[in-house]
Amino acid sequence: MHAMQYEFTLPADYAMDAVRERVARTGHLLDDWPGLGAKAYLMRERGVHGSPVNQYAPFYLWRTVEGMNSFLWEGAFQRPTDDFGRPAVRQWTGLAYEEGGAAHSPARVAVRRRRPVPEGVPLSEWAAEAVRETGRLAAGDGVSLAAAVVDTGRWELVHFSLHADEAPDGVAGDVFQVLHVSAPERERLPRGRQW
Repeated sequence: MHAMQYEFTLPADYAMDAVRERVARTGHLLDDWPGLGAKAYLMRERGVHGSPVNQYAPFYLWRTVEGMNSFLWEGAFQRPTDDFGRPAVRQWTGLAYEEGGAAHSPARVAVRRRRPVPEGVPLSEWAAEAVRETGRLAAGDGVSLAAAVVDTGRWELVHFSLHADEAPDGVAGDVFQVLHVSAPERERLPRGRQW
């Protein structure tokens, strides 16, 4: 499993209904994309869920690198690039993936929690704890899915989760509104530890 995200930070007075309309019009285009486990069309709105910015920031869980590369290099990624400019595309290697109890319910919010991989800890122990934490996260009320991914260039861990209800109380991380989820190969994403 591979994860990918890019962010378009928009002006403070940007009409975010334009993003909602865009996703309503085009979100279905990836509903059958080969190699795509799940794409969550995410938006943060200034002042909502504590967001300091307006942002369109889709998050992807890819089942195959070929599917991801096809998206990036064969034209689909050109559409948002033409509209908003070319963003930096973050990519992470999968550590763990779990389905939650609300897997078949529509997702309303997503939470992305980032933190550094600490120095001086055995990586095997740290990774095993990240896997366990993903399982605990997936077991929470209203959780649709949970994933742990790591960027070894920055040594950054990201826990990503989709929720059927509003963001849970006391949640740590960036909270996004979910506008649509394309999940053509979600059931084929490998569960549990990714090695």
